[in-house]
Order: sequence, then structure tokens, then C-alpha cells
Amino acid sequence: LLVNGAKGISAGYATEIPPHNLGEVIDATIKRIDSPNCRLDTILDIVKGPDFPTGAIVEGKKEIEEALTTGRGKVIIRSKYEIIEDKKIKQILVHEIPFEVNKAMLVKKISDIIYDKKIDGIVEVRDESDKDGLQIAIDLKRDANSKNILNYLYKNTELQISYNYNMIAIVNRRPMQLGLIPILDAYIEHQKEVVRKRSDFDLAHAKKRYHIVEGLIKAISILDE
Repeated sequence: LLVNGAKGISAGYATEIPPHNLGEVIDATIKRIDSPNCRLDTILDIVKGPDFPTGAIVEGKKEIEEALTTGRGKVIIRSKYEIIEDKKIKQILVHEIPFEVNKAMLVKKISDIIYDKKIDGIVEVRDESDKDGLQIAIDLKRDANSKNILNYLYKNTELQISYNYNMIAIVNRRPMQLGLIPILDAYIEHQKEVVRKRSDFDLAHAKKRYHIVEGLIKAISILDE
């Protein structure tokens, strides 16, 4: 649930769990096994927050902590960019976009803004992505205020989105709102059960075989008779 993330359970239950870093989640699980009474602060030192495959910047440390404590919360995901300014050119290069944002739709939305002249200062937008990675180039006029343009694009396009945590999962056949610690505990409990059942199966198998071996030993010991 934590590593792959989840979106919606069948039968009408809404859930929204973002993906988290595999290494962090494993370390947090081991920490929880070693010290079952550790506090959430300790776990939050290991799991810093969500880890989206598309990159981008997650803002709001307090909101992340609240979401991982209660299972509900809202964080802002903002694109990663750099501003290029030299004598020939002034442009914003976007290298990472928020999770689940369609790149083509984003580029189209920006070009619609240019076409409708909703904000002055943007000359052109191009998708320059290639095998090395994502890149959206936004060319600006020489005298344009890049910060104002960015703020406008954050507000009116999906260069910035808000992501709502709603961590609901089925625990013991009941849907529950879970924070980080209950999810880890449920996983550890599940693993214990798997090991226990596997051991019981091996034991039953061994006992069955032991019964036969015991009979064979008995038979061999009185073979002559």
C-alpha cells in the first residue's frame, strides 16, 4: 500500500494513498519490529514523506506529518524548474511535473493561455522531452517578470496541484482510516501470521513423515523375526 500507493477500493470506498520510497518503508518496518513502542516522530525521521515517480517538489512538512499521523491531509506538489537568462534568451525550463499530471494536456493549457493572451510575457511553449528525460521550455519576453508568470501558471495550470491524502484500507475485513504506524503494524502482524502458518504446515508434514519413519525403524529392528 505504502510503496505502490493506491487509488480507490472497489464497492465505493474512496482511498488515496501516494507512493512512498521502498528503502524508507523497509527501514521504518525494521525499526518498528526492533522497537514496537517507538513513537511516530522516530518513524517520520525515516519516512520523510511521499516519493512520487515523476519527481517534483512536495511542500508542507506539517501537512505531511498530519497526513501520516491521521491518514488525512493535503499537500501541494509543485513542478521543478530552472530559469535561464542570458543575452539571447529568457526561459523557464520545467524538468519534473506533479504526479498523475498529463504532460501533453499541461503543454496545451499553457499554449491556450498564450493564444488567449491571458497573461503578457510568454512567447512560446515547447515540449522538448527526449530519451534523457522530461523538459518543457517556456520562452519569455526579455522584459517579462518570470516570478509573476510562474505564480500565474501555478494558479491556472497543473504546474502545481494539491494532493489529498485519504488513507483507507481494509483491516480485519473492515475499512479503516490509517496513519503510518497502524499500516506498518498491520503489515508486521500479517508477516507473523504467514511465518506461523508456514511453520505449522511444515510441522504437520514432518509429524506425518515421523510417524512412518518410526514404523520403518520398528520393522527393521525386528527384521529377522
